Amino acid sequence: MNSSNNIKNIFFDFDGVIAESVSAKTEAFREMYLPYGKDIANQVVDYHIQFGGVSRFEKFKYWEKHFFNKIISEERVAELANQFSKLVIDKVINSEEVPGALNFIKKYSNKLNFWIITGTPTTEIKVIAKERGLDNYFKGIHGSPNNKCYWTEYLINSYKLTRQETLFLGDTSTDYDAAIFSKLHFALRETDENKAIFQKYKGHRFKDFLEFDKLFKTNFNLL
Repeated sequence: MNSSNNIKNIFFDFDGVIAESVSAKTEAFREMYLPYGKDIANQVVDYHIQFGGVSRFEKFKYWEKHFFNKIISEERVAELANQFSKLVIDKVINSEEVPGALNFIKKYSNKLNFWIITGTPTTEIKVIAKERGLDNYFKGIHGSPNNKCYWTEYLINSYKLTRQETLFLGDTSTDYDAAIFSKLHFALRETDENKAIFQKYKGHRFKDFLEFDKLFKTNFNLL
């Protein structure tokens, strides 16, 4: 282990990393597009799973153009996003935690700097984090409409963080892309949904935070 593995900062994705909330969102997207037929609904689900970390705003724009050849207004995007939010927010608040997540956060929150970076709208994820009793453990909670690459760079520059002292924990390609873009360490929370997407990924993997805590102690140094 060398000095390049000294870690002082961790960026957490939320859905699928802290909370087992991915399926709630998948089913909500399916429900919204099922009136247009099972084929469209299934394609929506496939796209959502492949691009899980992309904000709902961008997904709705893509789907409306792809399926219906519509370029929709920002007002219509907001309407769809609000409809989606009503379907999922209580389910996300009450979803199970990824095993060991809260214990890990509590254990290291006084030793490391934590932030949440997610595709969920900032206003919504702040409500969810507060309702789950998580908000006080994080220095900041950040979501869409800004994307994850924006937030990694914003936080690095705003807090003058050292890139090699910063680790991103994610479960989607957008998490990995943000880590690569900002030259950060990355660890993948592996799930049944992302195995195919990350089959060629050779980096750190973990299934839960009991496993990640061991990985963290073995591969990284606390600063």
